[in-house]
Amino acid sequence: MDVSDLTPELQQLELDLNTLQEVLQPLLSDVGDVSSKMPLLDKAKLYVLVCYAIESLIFSSLRLNGVDAKSHPVFTELTRVRQYFEKIQKLESPPEERENTVNTEAVARFVRNDLADNKDIKNKLTELIAKEKAKAEAKAATAAAEKKRPAEDSTAEVRPEEAGNKITKRPKRDGSKKKK
Repeated sequence: MDVSDLTPELQQLELDLNTLQEVLQPLLSDVGDVSSKMPLLDKAKLYVLVCYAIESLIFSSLRLNGVDAKSHPVFTELTRVRQYFEKIQKLESPPEERENTVNTEAVARFVRNDLADNKDIKNKLTELIAKEKAKAEAKAATAAAEKKRPAEDSTAEVRPEEAGNKITKRPKRDGSKKKK
């Protein structure tokens, strides 16, 4: 690349840096005053954005000077600031609604084990556990049937590149935890 080809880009870069300095000057000189009038979440956003702007300018400066900026500590700081961005986004998005359900099978097991002396209650609870287990299995089967896609034509040829890439299913877990 010829040096004469870079002259317009360098002039444009200088103009952009001057514009950036003019824009950031009022903000950076009075960050405390500006942030004192803001709510807490907006204040956090402001500080993270200012930090990101400064870190990215340092990163760009290192790159322009020929330094391997990805191995420089500035790069780790940029990643840390990005993590703050993600935390703020999590705070801004509303939490998902949780379903409050009672695991009747587990409750019946607890009660059955607690009242193991009374045979009638134990038998009734054992029946209730069996019914709940069957109901849960039926619900899982209908949910799985709805999610299944239609079967492909079995007469279709299998391409050699696909033959070795078959996905195997993992066995289902029964929900109990293994004892250590």
